[in-house]
Amino acid sequence: MRAAVVALVGGGLLGLIFFAGLWWTVRSALATANPALWFAGSLLLRMSVILAGFYMIAEEGWQALTLCLLGFAISRMAVTRLARPELNKQHAP
Repeated sequence: MRAAVVALVGGGLLGLIFFAGLWWTVRSALATANPALWFAGSLLLRMSVILAGFYMIAEEGWQALTLCLLGFAISRMAVTRLARPELNKQHAP
């Protein structure tokens, strides 16, 4: 049971690192002189961290890896929702 919780939370943290890093990269790289370097460097760093984390969790078995991927997907939904620009909430009379 403890390993399942660790895998789920670990996947959530990995997803948070990946998608929050992507959000930060998009917001900051477009204001730089060489955005391609920012995007490439960010991709390499984020993928290295995520793959290392998945590899460590996968050593516990396929069940732990499945829970890790579930946590990753949940954090994707959370970061996507939190990073969304606010919509205009004014309604027509």
